Amino acid sequence: MDIKSFLYPKNEVSYLMTSSNMKEAMDKLEASHYTAIPILDENGLYFGTLSEGDLLWKLKATPGLGFDMMHEIPVVSIKKRTKVECVAISADLDDMLALAADQNFVPVVDADRVFLGIIRRKDIIEYYTRNIAD
Repeated sequence: MDIKSFLYPKNEVSYLMTSSNMKEAMDKLEASHYTAIPILDENGLYFGTLSEGDLLWKLKATPGLGFDMMHEIPVVSIKKRTKVECVAISADLDDMLALAADQNFVPVVDADRVFLGIIRRKDIIEYYTRNIAD
């Protein structure tokens, strides 16, 4: 079993670009029902992950910021309270499992750090539950 077996590919994942703003982030999170979303740069490289909590803390920390002004706030300017680590597609399964223990999903990148997709903790748990029960 390798990391590729768990990959939820990029074309099925909602993500933001570094050029996105806070309003776009809120809309994508709402539409996808995600609690966090990967951010990619213009070359498709994994930049980081933005969470609902990051957005709430930004609202709290910015006096006068309302929903009508969110389009003015670039996502790259929002402080990320948790660093979501990515894993290389060629990494050992143990490396991915260690990250999945602390993250809802693990971003997967190639050797050049190009974003390939995610591995959802839910899928890992389901896989091991099915195979332990057998």
